Amino acid sequence: MKRIMLFAAVAGLLACTPQPKDEITASGLKRSDFQAEVDGKKTDLYRLANASGMEVCVTNYGGRVVSVLAPGKGGAMYDVVLGFDSIADYLKHPSNYGATIGRYANRIAKGRFAIDNDTIQLELNDHGNTLHGGLRGWADRVFDAVQPDSSTLVLTYVSPDGESCFPGTVQAQVTYKLTDDNALDISYTATTDQKTIINLTNHSYFNLSGDPSTKITDHTLWIAADSITPIDSLAIPIGDPIAVKGSPFDFTSPKPVGQALDSTDCVQIRNGIGYDHNWVLNTGGDITKPAARLISPTTGIVLEVFTTEPGLQVYSGNYQDGTHVGKKGITYPYRGAICLESQHAPDSPNHPSWPSVLLNPGQPYQSRCIYQFSVAD
Repeated sequence: MKRIMLFAAVAGLLACTPQPKDEITASGLKRSDFQAEVDGKKTDLYRLANASGMEVCVTNYGGRVVSVLAPGKGGAMYDVVLGFDSIADYLKHPSNYGATIGRYANRIAKGRFAIDNDTIQLELNDHGNTLHGGLRGWADRVFDAVQPDSSTLVLTYVSPDGESCFPGTVQAQVTYKLTDDNALDISYTATTDQKTIINLTNHSYFNLSGDPSTKITDHTLWIAADSITPIDSLAIPIGDPIAVKGSPFDFTSPKPVGQALDSTDCVQIRNGIGYDHNWVLNTGGDITKPAARLISPTTGIVLEVFTTEPGLQVYSGNYQDGTHVGKKGITYPYRGAICLESQHAPDSPNHPSWPSVLLNPGQPYQSRCIYQFSVAD
């Protein structure tokens, strides 16, 4: 009886004591919805904030950028990336929304390449080719996370030798830094104990209107590139870069994304079902030179991309089919976002004359991409 009375008293005390509320981010994400267990490792949601009021939320499941809350006209804040409200949704709807892509972003023809005299055969997961690291790339792995301060997150992942058939144990680190001038600065480093290949990127889907139920065809795009890597109907490179001048791929002057997006008389548009190509950048790996600029006429939000990488993969949401219900119950439509992925060209291991993706022991891999947000005048 005493135990029952004591339990009742404790229960009554707890009922009268204010309980901590579930943490909800400025973008409306509930942290507890991201606290789960995948492959025996815990997942969570990490919030980055700066002095300007901007917010970026990242989960260590796949190193994914879940939300980016950026200012637009009049100071209003808009979430400008696609994603889901919970880990359960990410698991239920396999996708690359906001993910860290590795070991090799983009496609490798027939999943095959050579290192020295050895031919490596990877897992095939895309029409007889390898895409984004195979059947389970890094987008589906749980990273270890450390948040040293309110604007920085450091994720680490050890990819064992033979994972998805890639050689060598790779130790990788991805650092996200939200600066006070509203830039999301992403740095990648990695080392290996055997010769291998590596090509890392972030796969965020941007819609700068802040309304992901709408298309991005009205966004204005500029790219610092005079050529693209041509592809076949399976998005595999078929030769050296070709000039963009006079084609639907010419963004050397700003123009709406949708202006020539459905040019059926263009073979490359037909092959990519729109834009799904590598633009060969003129920036020479100089992180201070803008590689691309995207602007929403609705919100006035400007996104500039800076990178050390030689290429920018532009993807115009060609395979979005209206089946994904994302954050806040919004259905994502066809061409509801655009991806601007800094990386080496697809199938680079099979093109020795292109910038190399080979990583040797004792030679650290380094890559950096800055997504700089501002508001148009």
